[in-house]
Amino acid sequence: MAAPATPAKPKTSPKSIKFLFGGLAGMGATVFVQPLDLVKNRMQLSGQGSKAREYKTSLHAVASILRNEGVGGIYTGLSAGLLRQATYTTTRLGIYTVLFEKMTKADGTPPNFFMKAVIGMTAGAIGAFVGTPAEVALIRMTADGRLPPDQRRGYTNVFNALIRITREEGIPTLWRGCVPTMARAVVVNAAQLASYSQSKQALMDTGYFSDNIFLHFCASMISGLVTTAASMPVDIAKTRIQNMRMIDGKPEYKNGLDVLLKVVRNEGFFSLWKGFTPYYARLGPHTVLTFIFLEQMNRFYKIYFLDS
Repeated sequence: MAAPATPAKPKTSPKSIKFLFGGLAGMGATVFVQPLDLVKNRMQLSGQGSKAREYKTSLHAVASILRNEGVGGIYTGLSAGLLRQATYTTTRLGIYTVLFEKMTKADGTPPNFFMKAVIGMTAGAIGAFVGTPAEVALIRMTADGRLPPDQRRGYTNVFNALIRITREEGIPTLWRGCVPTMARAVVVNAAQLASYSQSKQALMDTGYFSDNIFLHFCASMISGLVTTAASMPVDIAKTRIQNMRMIDGKPEYKNGLDVLLKVVRNEGFFSLWKGFTPYYARLGPHTVLTFIFLEQMNRFYKIYFLDS
């Protein structure tokens, strides 16, 4: 009697395509959430060095930007935001996939929760380092509109920004603030993993939730709140360092800790969470839109390349 045929392994897209789609999905989501990034950056720089803030609330910031810079002003820095996703997201996804496969046992057993967290934080930190030049360009481009015309840097696009930064300030400036940028990536990955898992379990324990999409949505919103609260002080340090100028040949800030101390001393403790609302509002939609775009690209690739 003939042995039963082994079922054929389903076709999957190659790793290069997965990385490409990951980057493209992040870029697609950025097109929709870029205005929130702009508002967040403006609010973090608002009232720098004093307690007098330029923007009272997120809505005030949006109204001010629209009034002074027009509708196009709300999308300032989009090219830098897209390049950040192309570099950061693609690298993070690539490193995560490689490390995940290396840590998977020969019998196919995946890494445990702790190892997944370590892999996620490592991939996030490396991705953040690769994406720092685009991050520097993004911060400076989104900050430009709040300055008097004679003080603006006037970058026309992300590539113009990178070329001018290299020529005028040197290559190391492209990685200015890479330490707080990498620290933020580690904090975000750690906070998201821990808080999502914990929130999901806590909601299930109430007896009012079952394991469905509504539970995932509620857990994601709680996780986003925790992640935003945990990562914003590091984020404001990153933003201030990457936007700083040299004063009498000396930088405004020595390091991330110096930023935090000066913000608390000059602007108040809660100024460390400036831009909380747009940061939180951006986090959820960006994640959801990224996965929607990713699923659609994978579906079309399967239909036209794997099943044809």
